[in-house]
Parts: sequence; structure tokens; C-alpha cells
Amino acid sequence: MLILAISIAAVFIVSLNTGYLKLTPAEVARTLVGLGTHNQNLTLFEFRLPRIVISLLVGAGLAVSGCILQAISRNALADPGLLGINAGAGLMVMLYIALVPAATVSGIGSIFLLPVLALAGAGATACLIYILAYRRHEGIAPTRLILTGIAVAAGISAAMIVMTLRLDPDRYQFVATWLAGSIWGTTWKYVLALLPWTLFLLPYAFFKARMLDALNLGDQIAAGLGTPVESERLKLLATSVGLAASAVAVSGGIGFVGLIGPHLARHLVGPKHQLLLPASALAGALLMIVADTIARWLLQPSEIPTGIIVAVIGAPYFLYLLARAKA
Repeated sequence: MLILAISIAAVFIVSLNTGYLKLTPAEVARTLVGLGTHNQNLTLFEFRLPRIVISLLVGAGLAVSGCILQAISRNALADPGLLGINAGAGLMVMLYIALVPAATVSGIGSIFLLPVLALAGAGATACLIYILAYRRHEGIAPTRLILTGIAVAAGISAAMIVMTLRLDPDRYQFVATWLAGSIWGTTWKYVLALLPWTLFLLPYAFFKARMLDALNLGDQIAAGLGTPVESERLKLLATSVGLAASAVAVSGGIGFVGLIGPHLARHLVGPKHQLLLPASALAGALLMIVADTIARWLLQPSEIPTGIIVAVIGAPYFLYLLARAKA
């Protein structure tokens, strides 16, 4: 965990110095202590820092969300993107962007409304998946949960593609970039919209670490240990959905973070969720800030959607996990 934290700090410093407008490390240091020029202050405090902070919050939220889903489903391949939760959140955000005037979307009230709308879409999707995957005498079978989530996610994604065909060119371009996973909320207003969700839900998830350990043993053993299985599973599922939805509201359809972060953390600290959850948050934050820094640097002055860089990193790892699961 200390190595992850140091790595985040190192990439944070590199990211501050990365962008089309060049700032030397000395200029960054002077600007941070209030000695920079107007342009340097604008570049650092209004463009780069908010985006870096959002990357860290989104990465931590998605990774912890994936860690919770993997525990309650007892499936190492569970992920908010794979299970359709990200798609459900994205559908609501896209509907709002498509139907509401652009000036309203960029307003301060709308910014704080987006996580709520994303939560509604993700919550409805999670409930649908839960209902379809649940069997009265068997509960939630991990394989059935994953397959149901994939099917629901495919249906929602198809609906979103059909909707994009009816958009005007400007909105279509925005939605296409959003679907690819672009951190589009890059001001302090979006940081303030995301921060309350992260500050409330992450500590709650850490508090429930022992419950996740119990649920990971299976429903019968967890019930034998005195755990109210269904109520705790629903609370933790709601926590996972809230973390994923609030992240998707400001970052678009970024996948694989919820899959890779927990697996990397599990290799480093083991399976106990008292350590696994905070380590997952750090691993997810590190992955996101690295991917976003590369996305801003690779094709300057243009930039690549962060979700594409995450996919380039995550797809080979996902195939590796599938190969191990088959073996």
C-alpha cells in the first residue's frame, strides 16, 4: 500500500507537468506556492489539478465498487462495467444530455444532478440484474449473475447506440467521446459534485470489510456466522452501485478499472477486505491517473479518451484472467 501511495504521488507530479502548455517542474513548484503567472495559475489550478483529482476519485470509486461486487458474487471477473451497472448509469446521463438544452447541462445545478441521475440508472439496472439472477432456493449463483449482467449491459448498450443516431452532430460528438470514457468534467464544480459520494461511500465500504469477508465464504457459512446475508448483500450492492454511478457521471464509460484494481491489490495484500478495499482504492486511483496522463500526453495537442488507454491496459489482463479461470 505504501508503494502504491508513493507511485500515485510520483505520477501526480509527472501529470502536473504534462500537457500542451508546457510547465517546467520549477514553474509548477512556484505556481503551487502562489508565485506563478496568471497563465500558469490558470493552467495548473483550473485545468490540470481538477482533472487529476477527478481521475483519482474515479479510479478509487470504480476499483472499490468492483472489489465489493467480486466479494458478494464470489466471482473474480465481476466488475461494474461487465455487469451493466456502468451502462445503466450512462444511459440516464446520456438521456439527460440528449434531451436537455446544452446550456442547462453545463449549469451548476445540473452538475450536481448528474450523479443522482446516474445512480437512478445504475440502481434500476442493478435491481433488474438481481431479480433476473436470483433463484428462491439457490440465491445468487455467481455464473448466472455474470451472464445476466453481460446480457443486460448488451441490451442497454444497443439502446444507447440507437439513441445516438438521433442526436445532432455536436451532441453526437460529445456522447461518442463520453461513451469512449473521457473525463469530461474537468472543473472544480465536478470535483465538488463527486466528492461527497466518495467521502461517504468509501468509508462505509471499509467499515463493512468483515461482512465482505463473511459473504465471500458463501451464503450458508455466512449465515452460520450470524450474518444477515440478503440485507447485507443489498446494502453492499447499493454501495457498489453508488460508487460506480457517481464515477461514471463525470468520467463516462470507463471499464476494467473495477476489474484490474482489486486483482492487483489482492496480489499485494491478500484476500482480507480490511486491507484489500483500501489497497484496491489506491490501485484504481493509480491506474486512472496513469491512463489519463498518457491520454493527455500521447497525441498532443489532441488527446485520447482515457477509457481507451484503460482498455489497452485492461484487455490483455482480462484475457489473462479468463485463461486462468478456464484452467
